[in-house]
Amino acid sequence: MARDAGLEELIKDELAGRPGLSEKAMFGGWAFLLNGNLLLGAREGSLLVRLGKGNDGWALDLPDIELMVMNDRAMHGWVRAGAEAYGDDALRRRLLDGAIAFVETLPPK
Repeated sequence: MARDAGLEELIKDELAGRPGLSEKAMFGGWAFLLNGNLLLGAREGSLLVRLGKGNDGWALDLPDIELMVMNDRAMHGWVRAGAEAYGDDALRRRLLDGAIAFVETLPPK
């Protein structure tokens, strides 16, 4: 899968100035890390969001958001938001805020 420069820019704009934020290529796209912990992944057609186990139910109830599956394995606590979902500014912000809230509970790496 290819990277999505437009989605990456949206995320960068929303996370600008956040201490502890870093980025790198990962999962065939671009990953955003907070204090060394994986926060989000962006690639063509999807936004991967780390909400944490038990924190993803609200997101899975929304259109164009599904449980992330990698190599036929369900990744509980992670969701994949399609373009319809991440294209909604308010919903994208809610997903980002949920990811930040969870990842901030993790010890820095």
